Amino acid sequence: MTPTGSTLPQRVLARQLRTLRETSGVSAETARLAIGVGKQTLWRMETGQPVRLNPLFIERLCQVYGAGDNVTSMLLALTEEAGRAGWWHAYGDAIPKHMDLFVGLEAAAKRIVSYQIALLPGIFQTVDYRRAITWIDAPQMPTAEVERRIGVFARRKMRLTDIYNPIAVDAILDECLLHRAIGGPAVMADQLEHLASLSDLPNVSLRVVPRSAQAYVGLSVGPFVILEFPRHPTVHLTEPPVVYLQGFTGALFLEKVEEVQQYRQIHVDLQRSALDEADSRYLICEIAKKYAI
Repeated sequence: MTPTGSTLPQRVLARQLRTLRETSGVSAETARLAIGVGKQTLWRMETGQPVRLNPLFIERLCQVYGAGDNVTSMLLALTEEAGRAGWWHAYGDAIPKHMDLFVGLEAAAKRIVSYQIALLPGIFQTVDYRRAITWIDAPQMPTAEVERRIGVFARRKMRLTDIYNPIAVDAILDECLLHRAIGGPAVMADQLEHLASLSDLPNVSLRVVPRSAQAYVGLSVGPFVILEFPRHPTVHLTEPPVVYLQGFTGALFLEKVEEVQQYRQIHVDLQRSALDEADSRYLICEIAKKYAI
């Protein structure tokens, strides 16, 4: 996997380029011909997909769109920032293609809201829990490659306890996933003890929907993650929230305001079904004891 730049500034740049073109009335065909690229390349530039960003292309597009000097300078600065490789690029192909964008966005996010029904959020997983999942997903994968993937997860988890840039996590879990002994009883006991300790962190909210809740809205909606990003000094450059839905062969990112709002409402509904944080922690500790016997 070839590094193509930092995810968040690339997405902000894409949104600004798309807005400029649409506001100016310039067609996508005219824009791509102006910089000599294919339709796919321009689409990637305007949607924040992995693509090499040439400052000369950005400057030329600004001319075609009639952008002022201030706007052009701002977009060139974003281009420079987007060209800096993120930490995850050092792991190359250890990150599956459909996860690369998510990892980049997670690294830039200030807060994530996560609802899970089958597996724990990656940022909460212990090394042994993650290793067990990796072996299930790819039983023929060489051990060295498995460990490289484990390294990615270990790096992601560092944000939870980062003194200068901690990520806030609001997680709701279905109790059933706590009873699935991923990696065996000993691994799961350690995982749940780790989970309980994470719930003590001031930037982590962890709540469980108990089995006694029976049918509730989350079962029909399925797992999801909402990523929220820090406010940019220039307000209109602040990246709006994104909903991430992971599938078996790929992933879906929802960005429309109405779509994000629907998932925010679902999160509110889930909170009504979940135990409070104290009771959730107690339940996690009680289940952990059963694994430890």
